[in-house]
Amino acid sequence: MNISARAPLHLLHRKSTGALATHSREPLGFPYPTALPFAVDARHRPVVLVSRLAEHARNLEADRRAGFLVVDTPSNDDVLSGERLTLLGQFTPGGLDPALVRRYLRYHPDAERYLALGDFSFRVLEIERMRYIGGFGAMGWLDAAELDPLDPLADDDETALIDYFNRHAPNPALVRLAGVDRYGADLKIDGQRLRHAFDSAKLDLSALEQALAACAADLAE
Repeated sequence: MNISARAPLHLLHRKSTGALATHSREPLGFPYPTALPFAVDARHRPVVLVSRLAEHARNLEADRRAGFLVVDTPSNDDVLSGERLTLLGQFTPGGLDPALVRRYLRYHPDAERYLALGDFSFRVLEIERMRYIGGFGAMGWLDAAELDPLDPLADDDETALIDYFNRHAPNPALVRLAGVDRYGADLKIDGQRLRHAFDSAKLDLSALEQALAACAADLAE
């Protein structure tokens, strides 16, 4: 079944935690699942912050291949009726690139205390394939290239758009913009994550500013 890439893309931006499955070193070969927070980078790839002492970090040192599961459980707790996305790929070292640090901390400001410890660094999932399930009868496989064929926003452009939105936000103390891409905006409203999907892909900065201004106006109503 053909699945639109917009649904899994927005799901990745809505959620803040996922389940990481690595290949266990001991006992060898067993799947080793763990839950941890994540954020997406400008190319919608999951980014995790891991300690070099963590078991899953050691597993990734031996074998970068991994699965990553993101679930949006409905309010009735019927997980089988909710959206699920399983991503397959390799978690590559992301180091402590300043742009990546700034972006991650906008989504997870509490992570600053882990970065201060000195043994944490980022890993970025280089997606190869993904399987999306949107409910009964709505499921399918997608390749990584299908997720977003457009060029990602440059860090400077995203920073300028965030400043633009924060100047127009109805209540800057409660409403903040964590990230923006050509398909939507990731809001933090009183600390809670909200994905605001645009009506269409925005191909230039002017269109993005207009979309963010409309988003701010909607929040003010």
